[in-house]
Amino acid sequence: MYPDVRTLTVADLADGAAHTPVLGDGAALSEPVLLVDLDDADAATATAAAARVPALDRLLVGRCTGVVPAALAPLTAALDLTYAAGADSADRAVVTAGDLDAAVGEFVACVGRFPQSALVAGQVLRISETLPVPEAIDVESLAYSTLQGGAEFSAWLDERRRLRRSLPPPAADPVLLDRDGDTLTITLNRPERRNAYGTALRDALVEALRLPLLDDTITTVVLDGAGPSFCAGGDLDEFGHTPDTATAHLIRTRGGAARLIAQLADRTTVHLHGHCVGAGIEIPAFAHRIVATPDTLFRLPEVTMGLIPGAGGTVSVPRRIGRWRALHLFVTGTALDAKRALEWGLINEIVEVGD
Repeated sequence: MYPDVRTLTVADLADGAAHTPVLGDGAALSEPVLLVDLDDADAATATAAAARVPALDRLLVGRCTGVVPAALAPLTAALDLTYAAGADSADRAVVTAGDLDAAVGEFVACVGRFPQSALVAGQVLRISETLPVPEAIDVESLAYSTLQGGAEFSAWLDERRRLRRSLPPPAADPVLLDRDGDTLTITLNRPERRNAYGTALRDALVEALRLPLLDDTITTVVLDGAGPSFCAGGDLDEFGHTPDTATAHLIRTRGGAARLIAQLADRTTVHLHGHCVGAGIEIPAFAHRIVATPDTLFRLPEVTMGLIPGAGGTVSVPRRIGRWRALHLFVTGTALDAKRALEWGLINEIVEVGD
């Protein structure tokens, strides 16, 4: 059914069948993802299998042709992700798929194309799940810097450089501020770039977010974006411009907006619309309240670039929807519409324009 990937039963997993070296000759990755057939598994075997998972180095993806039984919850919680054909579940470890084979096949194929970044994404999600936000952001960034030296990102960057354009500086302030009483509205203002999270916009946003941190009379922060999209993610024409990966790490963690939004979360509401790609949802996801218009689409494509989310997304997104569904979005790069985003808890409310 999936010719390029091995499928284990839950009993196989409990017996140690997945405990084989992940590195082959020449440090080539061997079986970066394994499937686990959850059909007909019993609770005792599932619990034994779950105990095996933390010691494994590869991605483990469950597959269930119906609704995942509650008795298997310890195992699905331990796995990296489970796809099921049954009705949608409140279990954040499960992604319900109308076409189960297609969903599993897409995930497996994406891992096959980008095994390094997919594996690192899974590792980071596991490691940072229980860390405080600042430390988790550091883990994400260190992993991101590692992948910047990898072959997968290098291949993507070579292709991107052939498409890169020379861009004029912003024609207007990249971020607009408007204070009304105790409310500060921060508007991303590069609509001609779909508010891409480039250097100028990032620095201006960070400067704006420092204001409410210094002024506690600002009790409400509203973040929105001008033009057709809230934010189309990192400015791809700037990728590869930092002088070295160590400097890039410090800029991401100490010069980015993620930590600041996390600090201001209780006071912050974000209004989303249009395309919210990469940083366009990674940063907002730290806020405690997110509203979006019905046409909003979310996408996290970094793994398909040989990277992982680098604007805080491995921290903010899983804390809203769970690390399992986050991995699904990261590895496949699939688009999530506003309705499903609301069901999963990525956003808090869908509002019509003008409401």
